[in-house]
Amino acid sequence: MRAGLALACAIVVSTSLAGCGFLNPGSMVSPALMTIGSSELGQNMLPATYTCHGKGISPPITWSGAPSGTTKGYALVVDDSSAPLTPFVYWIVTGIGPGTTDIQEGALPPGATQAMNSAGTAKYDPPCPQGAPHSYRITIYALDTELTLPAGTALKTAWTDIAAATIARGRYPVTANPLSVITFRNYPRRELW
Repeated sequence: MRAGLALACAIVVSTSLAGCGFLNPGSMVSPALMTIGSSELGQNMLPATYTCHGKGISPPITWSGAPSGTTKGYALVVDDSSAPLTPFVYWIVTGIGPGTTDIQEGALPPGATQAMNSAGTAKYDPPCPQGAPHSYRITIYALDTELTLPAGTALKTAWTDIAAATIARGRYPVTANPLSVITFRNYPRRELW
């Protein structure tokens, strides 16, 4: 019984790691690490502009350090690092050309497409932190296959295809603060004289 339980645990762990792009399927080698950043995400904070509390537009992202000569393109995933079981995905972009090293604010690189997110839309779904600060991940994947999926590809399909083609990865964790709302009560007007 212990052997069966150990085997089941090993399968679950390896499957979940491969699906998240930590491992190349069929291999036990971790992908190479890349550098990712943004001029607008200083000190790992996601400004309100990029959340539902602001303009709700996608942030600008830059990256470097992909394996030279083997990268056929990139994919980008923005998800919730605090999700208890399965990550909530806010944005998946595929078809980013191998010569591209950035995504501009509120835009897509030429030829890139957006897969479905966890909200069921094929676009950037701005995070909407409530109550307390919340953590998110912006991850760029270097791929060994040109991955141009049709716009609106199912989330699981896009996620699986990205994981199968990943050779390098860069991750940028960010925290977003909830909107501070001051509520004014409507007190009856009192005359001072």
